Amino acid sequence: MNFSKQLIKWYELHKRDLPWRATQDPYRIWLSEVILQQTRVNQGLPYYERFVKTFPTVHDLAGAPQEEVLKLWQGLGYYSRARNLHKAAQQVVELGGIFPDSYKKLLDLKGVGDYTAAAIASFAFKEVVPVVDGNVYRVLSRIYGISTPINETSGIKEFKLLAVKLLDQQEPHTYNQAIMEFGALQCVPKNPDCTACPFQQDCVAFSDHRIEELPVKIKKTKVKNLHHHYIVLQTPLGKTVLQERPQTGIWAGLYEFPFIQSDGALLAVELRELLEQQEWWSGVRFRESVYNQDPIIHKLSHRKVHAYFWIVEVDVELENSISITDAFKKPLHILMDRFMSSFWNSYL
Repeated sequence: MNFSKQLIKWYELHKRDLPWRATQDPYRIWLSEVILQQTRVNQGLPYYERFVKTFPTVHDLAGAPQEEVLKLWQGLGYYSRARNLHKAAQQVVELGGIFPDSYKKLLDLKGVGDYTAAAIASFAFKEVVPVVDGNVYRVLSRIYGISTPINETSGIKEFKLLAVKLLDQQEPHTYNQAIMEFGALQCVPKNPDCTACPFQQDCVAFSDHRIEELPVKIKKTKVKNLHHHYIVLQTPLGKTVLQERPQTGIWAGLYEFPFIQSDGALLAVELRELLEQQEWWSGVRFRESVYNQDPIIHKLSHRKVHAYFWIVEVDVELENSISITDAFKKPLHILMDRFMSSFWNSYL
């Protein structure tokens, strides 16, 4: 079979009308690729449109405060992508505002790895380089019956060599879009409609009844449980306190309530004892108005966060307190946004 030609033919009939496909502007293509990493198209599209509207050029993005970029990113998760996006924009501005025009040069940008560099080089500059993402792994592993794990060095190498071999030399940009779209729409992870697949007769996974088994990915990560007890301070004037997280680690640079980490749930008396040991709590006096609800549970790739929210009414105004309205203007991670939107919904 002529895999690439058949795939491109399918693509021309079934492709979605997406804004980043109507341009060869490397800035907009780069934006779309970073936003769509680990994000579905229907979720990422509104973010792409907001970023393009707020930062129409790479100079606009580079010149914005990090806090503004993180706020616009809020809700997408994996915030290191947003921080790297901002830093890479500043790198491009240092290069005169002109994007690197090759796969190898693009790898020098912050946060741009093999996949993103290949996508930009292919879609913006039509460089003959294969794009290999999760969709591509799934399509190739099924059609060619490859059981080598996709998250091991041997698998990454094997799939890359096959992708190079199959790449259409005349239309690399169209081919790369086509195979990614085929994985997103046709060769989906669960219950694909194999009866409508143009490659059914040649698909090893279909003939061997291995559709659900492929691709193979070795599980290596042990999930760690974290218990965060967030202190929701309320002053007499109805203000609260948020703190900025460090610039490294999960949710870096985002805002949240002060918190204490423990091995599990706490009683009010246990929380008080732990608070009195905290330097930031020194001198804070509060009325006996502590309330704890069932934790909000949020799963990250390597962690499971159990978030407990304690409402504490203090007797005096605090130096670093801000209004609830201003609190909502800060870039918040998902746990803060979920709690605050529910607890203070009248401020939205």
